[in-house]
Amino acid sequence: MNKYLDAFANAFTGTLDWTWRSILFDVPWYTNYFWGLIAISVAVWLLEIAFPWRKNQKIIRRDFWLDAFYMFFNFFIFAIVISGVYQVIGLLFGEINITAKSLAIMDISAWPMWVQLLVFFVILDFVQWFTHVLLHKYPFLWRFHKVHHSVKEMGFAAHLRYHWMENILYKPLKTFGVMIIGGFEPEQAYMVHFAAIAIGHLNHANIKISWGPLKYIFNNPVMHLYHHAYHLPEGKFGVNYGISLSLWDYIFRTNYIPEDSGTIEIGFPGDENFPQGFIGQSLSGFGKEKEKEK
Repeated sequence: MNKYLDAFANAFTGTLDWTWRSILFDVPWYTNYFWGLIAISVAVWLLEIAFPWRKNQKIIRRDFWLDAFYMFFNFFIFAIVISGVYQVIGLLFGEINITAKSLAIMDISAWPMWVQLLVFFVILDFVQWFTHVLLHKYPFLWRFHKVHHSVKEMGFAAHLRYHWMENILYKPLKTFGVMIIGGFEPEQAYMVHFAAIAIGHLNHANIKISWGPLKYIFNNPVMHLYHHAYHLPEGKFGVNYGISLSLWDYIFRTNYIPEDSGTIEIGFPGDENFPQGFIGQSLSGFGKEKEKEK
């Protein structure tokens, strides 16, 4: 029991220390996700101000500060809290001989770095796309995902407004994605992480970008706005699930972009009864549903 308590404590304090050192610029710049997140956020926000898609939307839009808090809560505060739990789970799996290489179907460590990064990016993005589909398909999971869809005005910070349970749901599947490539994360994986943050911010931003022919590969604000549409095509529980890449939606025919005015209503049926604050939203999903199911 002591080793599990020690593992929990070491992971917790280690993550806390790393976060604090990041704030103080005491870590390599390419692993400083704290200031990296801020830099990317400010850059995309400035683009929103300079080139607004919905010109009548305020610069400090509805729930701007709530979403800003979610960014730091989900990326840092919750990560610190849960880090010890993941460390203990890793020890438990190790005791039954399940390691990072147990599910490996390939070893990419000897491949050129750019290929490693590409494979790492594509596999993790597909895992997240698949997880996103599950969040919409199953009512129990949708209850938590409603927090993300409770956004009524889109902006860059809406990217990271999501229920803390999604951290728990995404992390194991992302770990699985890493395990199938031999438990290997490329040395330059920070490029993938920063790229994912930037693409996610842009997809939620009040900017009109469709990328031209590249829209069939990369997700974009026009496509993702319809993911948040209040009114979905009949018989659909969701559309446009892409995280960084749109190609999965085109491959599996979950793409849907009927027009690109950017003026559609977003949210979900019953969202007028959904909690408006962080505490209420964080507790949502566990009790009896009062809203209409999507």
